[in-house]
Amino acid sequence: MPSPCPGNPLSGSPFSRREFLNVGLLAGLGLTLPEFLRMEAQGAQKFYETKEGQAKAVIQIFLPGGLAQHESFDPKPFAPPEYRGPFGSIKTALTGVHFGEKLPHLAKIADKITVINSMSHGEAAHERGTHNMFTGYRPSPALEYPSIGSVVSHELGPQNNLPPYVCVPNVPNTFANSGYLSSAHGPFALGSNPSDKNFKVRDLNLPNGVDDARFQRRKSMLETVDHHFRTLENADSLESMDAFYQHAYRLISSQQAREAFDLNKEPDKLRDTYGRHQAGQRMILSRRLVEAGVRFVSLTVGSWDHHDNLKQGIEKNLPAVDQAVAALINDLEQRGMLDSTLVILSTEFGRTPKTNKTGGRDHWPRVFSTMMAGGGVKKGMIYGKSDALGGEPEEDKVSVEDFAKTIYHQLGITADKELMAPGERPIEIVDGGRVLKEILG
Repeated sequence: MPSPCPGNPLSGSPFSRREFLNVGLLAGLGLTLPEFLRMEAQGAQKFYETKEGQAKAVIQIFLPGGLAQHESFDPKPFAPPEYRGPFGSIKTALTGVHFGEKLPHLAKIADKITVINSMSHGEAAHERGTHNMFTGYRPSPALEYPSIGSVVSHELGPQNNLPPYVCVPNVPNTFANSGYLSSAHGPFALGSNPSDKNFKVRDLNLPNGVDDARFQRRKSMLETVDHHFRTLENADSLESMDAFYQHAYRLISSQQAREAFDLNKEPDKLRDTYGRHQAGQRMILSRRLVEAGVRFVSLTVGSWDHHDNLKQGIEKNLPAVDQAVAALINDLEQRGMLDSTLVILSTEFGRTPKTNKTGGRDHWPRVFSTMMAGGGVKKGMIYGKSDALGGEPEEDKVSVEDFAKTIYHQLGITADKELMAPGERPIEIVDGGRVLKEILG
């Protein structure tokens, strides 16, 4: 085996610092943390001062597949049966406002939330609609846009030794990633379901056979190797590599970080209130994470692409989400966290106003519903209106850009700010749109 080159081991040696760690110590430490920890080349390490907004954190609840507006927040009880659908409607805490009958828990707390019944965009394909809702941009073949969570990570950074952006349980789609931003701002994913009996977050526990004392010895070994290579190298990228390892050490060794992900710290009664199902346990974990210091939590739950047998699909999926979202909002309020935590319930598009021959509804981006609560958003408001059949916006049409810009505004992030894309190309965080000041408190 050739000996290391004394000139520039990063470029010429088979035992460069990076390669040495990848082959040996890195694997031994169990440092398989996601890409957000890798502070990439040329001084990517940067510390950000938190900008004060109404919200200090966001919980994004995304329902993949396309939640039907008629069966949720925008029922049409007086429409013909083929438009009205298989369910009735129920009264809410707001006079004259009805929700679909499968939302009894949210109906009771309608005076704590804002519902937007006039969301609209032009993308009827799942991937393109999802891209819209995760990035605030229409898809482009020329550029990969960052998710809202990644922009929040970039602008606000980490706190309390916790990742700024977490996906529960996994990164749900390619549009939830960092796009043209450094992968340092991509999401940390749990790797398993919080509702599993033996739920454990990957990467936060030392591998078998490595106790705390051994971990500290290996850290010391790595620091020795660092010092050796630092005497041989002058590359600026070394400092950004250090950021990755230091962040990894802090996360693995932080008792606060471990406890933030530990659902066993929650009382059984409260876990029951959320529901012992995927929706409930994902949402109670999300509350724990923002309470500990995570800036942006994105969770997905259910399957909502109900082209066939809409009735069965809604009965299977919606009651758990209804229970869990209502419990989350009540829990945040009781802890004094609702005003500083923006809760978003969204989906990629709605469903056709008329049911099809197989008792389902097809893709329909022209109008659909989203929900927001906390984080400076008004309580007890229905914003926007669809027409009598639930097929087109009739009042106060809301665009994807409006929606994203409002989220950033509530976090104290200026959505008109330009970030640098590849090729030194400045790109606005959100191009166009307006802050929906009408829904803000």
